Amino acid sequence: MAEKLYMIALSPTMTEGTLARWKIPEGQAFKAGSVLCEVETDKASMDYEAPKDGVLLKVLLAEGGRAAVGDVIGIIGKAGESPDALLAELSRVVAAPPQAGAAPASPASGAGPSPASSAAAPAAPAATVPAPGPSPAASDPGGPAPSSPLARVLAAELGVDIRSLRGTGPGGRVVKRDVEAAAGGRAPAVPGPATRPAAAPVSAQATPVPRAPSGEQTVRTEPVAGKRAVIARRLSESFFTAPHYYLKRTVDAERLLALRESLADPEGRKPSINALLAKLAAAALARHPAVNAGWKDEGAGKAAVEYRSRADVGLAVALPDGLITPVVRDCGSKGIARIDEEMAALIAKAKGPGLAPEEYTGATFTITNLGGFGVEEFTAIINPPGSAILAVGAALAEPVAMPDGTVAVRKRMRLTLGCDHRVIDGAVGAAFLRDLAGLIEEPGRALA
Repeated sequence: MAEKLYMIALSPTMTEGTLARWKIPEGQAFKAGSVLCEVETDKASMDYEAPKDGVLLKVLLAEGGRAAVGDVIGIIGKAGESPDALLAELSRVVAAPPQAGAAPASPASGAGPSPASSAAAPAAPAATVPAPGPSPAASDPGGPAPSSPLARVLAAELGVDIRSLRGTGPGGRVVKRDVEAAAGGRAPAVPGPATRPAAAPVSAQATPVPRAPSGEQTVRTEPVAGKRAVIARRLSESFFTAPHYYLKRTVDAERLLALRESLADPEGRKPSINALLAKLAAAALARHPAVNAGWKDEGAGKAAVEYRSRADVGLAVALPDGLITPVVRDCGSKGIARIDEEMAALIAKAKGPGLAPEEYTGATFTITNLGGFGVEEFTAIINPPGSAILAVGAALAEPVAMPDGTVAVRKRMRLTLGCDHRVIDGAVGAAFLRDLAGLIEEPGRALA
């Protein structure tokens, strides 16, 4: 018989996904394991594989639409089956207001998930579904409001009293757009049931703003969704939750650059500066395990610091639609050539088919290098679950006073270490940066 196709968690931290595109059209048969659609979530595009053989009877979430985990995005079944019964059931769920004091339905509570109407209207013939009315619980500040998990998190971040909101989600449930609208002081816009929003352009550069006659200003507005939305949320959480402080140091990069030249293969290919820095950072982390740590909230006002045994180093990589951090695991036990090879493969995969969650999560230390753009010095936001990030500037030729009183031109590089003060005290961060600078200036010390 026909059954609902739910949005599932395609990564460990996924709470919401953007449906980038359907890989098969309505009415087409598929086999178990076939890719039904492509979902953007947690900084990567993931394939949603079919759980069993069947036919895609109805698409309920349009391309470019968003849905929370547990929302219904389609109907599948056998050839010749009709989705009408399930469509009618979903319509009744949307139309019927929840009972006062009733808890919101969620997969975690064992109740049936709601249809994915929080992001885009179904492509099904649901024009007869009436707009949801106000929820009694949502309008009563004294009682809990039916709401999605994402809406509750966002409300806490933005300082919005979720109990006072009128939900526009299924059954009057408060969803993300309601919280965003309340924070912005405007009424939420409920998407119409017949609309199919187009997917947002990949980047601002991909869709230039049309030129206007001289003296006139034109503006192109692009909705924030997919990777960009995840990045914005996570960096905001990091910056406003972790008390950042920054330590700066200028290092002599002559020997580091000479080492890179000496490691060139017979065809002249040299390891990247980032691979060398990852190896030296791992050596410094081994000497300062307090930096290779992360803050963990345990709930009920309790927290802990997790100390990691190995250095999993992430590298910030810019993509057309956002930023991602591929992670090279256990850099301390690998040679520079191996680190460089793995780093290059991860970057290529990030720019192509996309990384799996385990390839971009869990960095214990992160490096971000803008030297290739000529940037001399900058600060960066910490990438959780790590507690430190190293911002690397360009290696510039500068006159330097030498110990013997002479002046020489040397290649020098500016480092900025960002630290989470909850985990890394100032003296600890300073000692780590001092030793890392020493390893960069004398790479051979990493062998000691």
